Amino acid sequence: MHCLQRQPELSRSEELKRHVYNEKVIQMNAKLLGMEGDGDLNFLLQGGDLLKVRSQSWKKTRYYKLQEDCKTIWHESKKTFWRKHTFSLDDISTVRLGRQSEGLKKNTEEQVEGRCFSIMFKGRRKNLDLIASSEEEARQWVNSLEKLLTSINNLSRQQKAEHWIYSCLRKADKNKDDKLSESELKDFLHLINVEVDDDYATELFTKCDKSKSGYLSGEEIEHFYELLTHREEIHVIYGEYAKTKGHMSPENLVEFLMKEQREKATLADAHSIIEKFEPDENAKRIKLLSKDGFIMYLHHPETMVLNPDHRDVYQDMSQPLSHYFISSSHNTYLMEDQLKGPSSTQAYIRALLKGCRCVELDCWDGSDDEPVIYHGYTLTSQILFKDVIKVIKEYAFKTSDYPVILSLENHCSVEQQEVMAKHMSTILGSALVTSPLGEGMPSGFPSPEELRGKFLIKGKRLNKLEAMFAPEAAAADDTDVTEEDESDEEEEEEEEKRETKKKLKMAKSLSDMVIYCKSVHFHGFEDARKNLSFYEMSSFKEGKAMALAEESANAYIRHNVEKLSRIYPAGSRTDSSNYSPVPLWNAGCQIVALNFQTNCSDMDVNQGKFMVNGKSGYILKPPYMRDVNTEFDPITLIRGEWLQHKTLHVMVISAQQLPKVNKKKSSIVDPLVRVEVLGVPADAAQKETNAVENNGFNPSWNENFQFDVYVPDLALVRFTVEDHDSTSDNEFIGQYTLPVNSAKMGYRHVPLLNKNGDLLPSAGLFVHIMLLDAK
Repeated sequence: MHCLQRQPELSRSEELKRHVYNEKVIQMNAKLLGMEGDGDLNFLLQGGDLLKVRSQSWKKTRYYKLQEDCKTIWHESKKTFWRKHTFSLDDISTVRLGRQSEGLKKNTEEQVEGRCFSIMFKGRRKNLDLIASSEEEARQWVNSLEKLLTSINNLSRQQKAEHWIYSCLRKADKNKDDKLSESELKDFLHLINVEVDDDYATELFTKCDKSKSGYLSGEEIEHFYELLTHREEIHVIYGEYAKTKGHMSPENLVEFLMKEQREKATLADAHSIIEKFEPDENAKRIKLLSKDGFIMYLHHPETMVLNPDHRDVYQDMSQPLSHYFISSSHNTYLMEDQLKGPSSTQAYIRALLKGCRCVELDCWDGSDDEPVIYHGYTLTSQILFKDVIKVIKEYAFKTSDYPVILSLENHCSVEQQEVMAKHMSTILGSALVTSPLGEGMPSGFPSPEELRGKFLIKGKRLNKLEAMFAPEAAAADDTDVTEEDESDEEEEEEEEKRETKKKLKMAKSLSDMVIYCKSVHFHGFEDARKNLSFYEMSSFKEGKAMALAEESANAYIRHNVEKLSRIYPAGSRTDSSNYSPVPLWNAGCQIVALNFQTNCSDMDVNQGKFMVNGKSGYILKPPYMRDVNTEFDPITLIRGEWLQHKTLHVMVISAQQLPKVNKKKSSIVDPLVRVEVLGVPADAAQKETNAVENNGFNPSWNENFQFDVYVPDLALVRFTVEDHDSTSDNEFIGQYTLPVNSAKMGYRHVPLLNKNGDLLPSAGLFVHIMLLDAK
């Protein structure tokens, strides 16, 4: 065991010097964040004592404060070997005032409600439950953290990169003297994920050490930074168009935009770009764009790979509900696996904040006449139904204001069903749809636009919707219905299936809340066409749905023009793994439910599909998937309007600031890039670059790929960056998926998302994309 060594105490002059250094760091970061002299930032930098809550018996005071980088929270730990502990603000999902988390509700009393707050993290990290000394202090923590998070999120990619590099420089400056020795420079190179041999590091150091002092300071560090961040690929592109005194004139810029970026551009557009992005006032005055201005322009979100017009709602939202793909979650309450994992309201928050529009609630009888939600007959923990409804009400429309479907799997007694109905009615209020929109019996679905801010219930109903308008037909159906057991994936004979179905008595109050999404059994497309009303929908296990999508794709597409279909993962997926949603979207299925709690490539593709159209959670199907007489079949691809044969050209040029996969100081990534097209079977293809050894900071490939795309309306393109390993599986670094028709052409930066689907702050790819008519 290593002995723990105390840090040597600093002399008074050294302490003063360190204080001045830290203040300088704070000022620089505050300026970058646009929060100079901000009271909320100063509050966090000063920090304070908070009571950390883990259980009823474990409540301990800990000191929390924001570090000088204005991005990391430090808190003391009493553990012997932990001198300090930190977490990044990038890892925070949301901050909630009050006893909102399961932990605080369970482990604290109501009288401390106003003093409580929770920091909710992205991914599977547990919440941080805290109690402040006063209600005012709790509000101050919450408001200050939310304000700082907003400032960080509003930074441009260029600013985030500068912030990251500056933070690494500060970490490398071990003795905090504002200088870099040669050994500190080598530490810095390791921190930013680039491996260089000692001779090259020495050469780089000597080149920058103009003063011959043996260390770099001031302008020498700036020169080193310039050498390090030089983008040769952009230098070449800029050089081709900088034909006016070594700069780009408005005319040169228009030529670049039209020829390379395939954008319609005018001189007025060019003048606007120079005015907005040119940092040099002299160049701006004479209407020229420098290379620095050009780089800033290429990094702006509006000029990246995703078409900026598709960031907002751009599709027609007035079509019937069945004409849209709908972002949907399965077992939404689970944080992990479905055998023993925890259930949590936080799982609903995460799904809703990601734009999910259909969430699942598995409802069972609980104690004290309060229904609970969990995965029945398993060891998963239980949460109160009413708490879930409250959270859904609070977070449903933060990312999207289009309708949310509550998919009920109901196992409750009539008494507790009545409690469910009461909770939904009182908590959701007028936002809950309890009767058809408009006058009289509807003949089809309303649109997402008509249902903005509304909740729909999907579940069993005792009778037909028509009974609401013809009272004499109200008793036509029985007072009980059969409830599908979605955990049962065994193949059985039809007779056995009938025997295993449970008869479930239904509360009329709950039944009457089911308006547009009545659950019924599927008995074939012909039966559905003849006997089912538009609002009667079926749920399909993934195996059954995949078979129909492969063997009867056209019939499935026609069925899904007028009716909704929900697909859910096989019960055998006890680890909450996922299936590919692509074949089911190809068959027109709207509610393709995935385990949002599981990080995987299928969830990445789902996120990419629904990233456009304002992250509304609704994507309009192409016209030929909204026509009940369509001939479209994604498997056979007979000729029709859907067949628009294109060639997708992708040049993977370079990457910037890739994070380390292995946090060891000596570990440097060997990145490669895989480009994949997903869509109809004829379009499915993938290709990958060679690996670049020992460089995660600025690797370059300059490799060209071509893909045939026959149905671009349904195609997605996915960029995956991995750390190459010759002896085992490659390790995931980041990815980005988007619809092919939402990709901008030309030279584009591609942001990268981590395994949780969250943005990697400074990392990205630089590519050249063209989608052209095939010859």
